[in-house]
Amino acid sequence: MSNYTKKAAPAAPNLTEESGKMIRKLYATDDNIATVILRLVLGVVFFAHGAQKMLGWFGGYGFSATIGFFTGMMHIPAPLAFLAIVAEFFGGLGLILGLLTRIAAFGIGINMIVAIVTVHSAFGFFMNWTGAQKGEGIEYHLLVLAMVVFLMIRGAGAISVDRALTVAAASPPPQSDLAHS
Repeated sequence: MSNYTKKAAPAAPNLTEESGKMIRKLYATDDNIATVILRLVLGVVFFAHGAQKMLGWFGGYGFSATIGFFTGMMHIPAPLAFLAIVAEFFGGLGLILGLLTRIAAFGIGINMIVAIVTVHSAFGFFMNWTGAQKGEGIEYHLLVLAMVVFLMIRGAGAISVDRALTVAAASPPPQSDLAHS
């Protein structure tokens, strides 16, 4: 007899199970109503701004004119201009619904960082309350960044699609009432 014992090969990771865990972490959230208030207000603000750019609602110029302005006047590459519009419109909608809140908040956060770096940092900290500056400072953008970081950490809160998915994932599977013979 040999002292050599064959060790079983490690089990291959179950990719379906692992990806399911990652997706559940993405929409996991608590039942906090204060988070809902913050999420809804931020969602409404960004949906309105996104709808101006995407659909021409609320006095906006619509998709084509906004893309033209971003690429022509601001010299932003078209794919990045497209992503900015999509992040505001669908990010705002996602926040209102509480659907994939962390992704929606991340997109809006990136939008704010780009706005700070490319435009607003040149005008200092304060917004242009009196019209004395040539542009808006970064204080609004910093507030939005704090809000999106909060939502990325906490999730959507109560009254959200994410919360409904969280509760459904935590519920045990239904038992069959069929008698086994």
